[in-house]
Amino acid sequence: MRTVVVTAGPTREKIDPVRFISNYSTGRFGYEIARQARSMGCRVILISGPTGLKPPSGVKVINVESAAEMKKAAEKASAGAGYIIMAAAVSDWRLRSPSAGKIKRGSGRIRLELVENPDIVAGLRKKLGKGTCIVGFALETGSVEKNAAEKLARKGLDIVVANGIGARSSPFGDNNTNILIMDRLGKRTEVRGRTKRQAAKIILDKAFDFNI
Repeated sequence: MRTVVVTAGPTREKIDPVRFISNYSTGRFGYEIARQARSMGCRVILISGPTGLKPPSGVKVINVESAAEMKKAAEKASAGAGYIIMAAAVSDWRLRSPSAGKIKRGSGRIRLELVENPDIVAGLRKKLGKGTCIVGFALETGSVEKNAAEKLARKGLDIVVANGIGARSSPFGDNNTNILIMDRLGKRTEVRGRTKRQAAKIILDKAFDFNI
């Protein structure tokens, strides 16, 4: 039985006990991938940031909040997995020193010092070597194909799923999606006007057919 690890949703990086840095990801695409993988007979581990989504039936769900927690969970779950689908929108930065108490108004301008979070997918590639198929996602505001191709090479991915975001279009929360799938062997597939469930099946088929 194939084992598939899927990450989904946003992460949250604490500013103080009531505020955080995050993004607009709903987690819907990652959940659809996990649901589809289970329907294809796979053992599925879904590592999810905070979402309002119902967990797919038959899937092991690990709930996390921060990028550090997602990194730890992904490293543990990836042992023995044949396929890792990194659909989560992980925060690139966190606060160097979150406040222990709520930051009050009236103090004027405040400065938040950010530091980079570890690169989870690049770390997994180094740890796992070439025996596991790793699929990454690239959301770009411009030069989608060029930036996605660079990410594919830089992070040592086998497959990258790319889409774009602009002033008049956003993939967040939408049921339909337009994506570009590229692999490290040079194959390129455009998927347009499909539901995220349909696109999830296409992504998994590409991963399962990929010659590692």
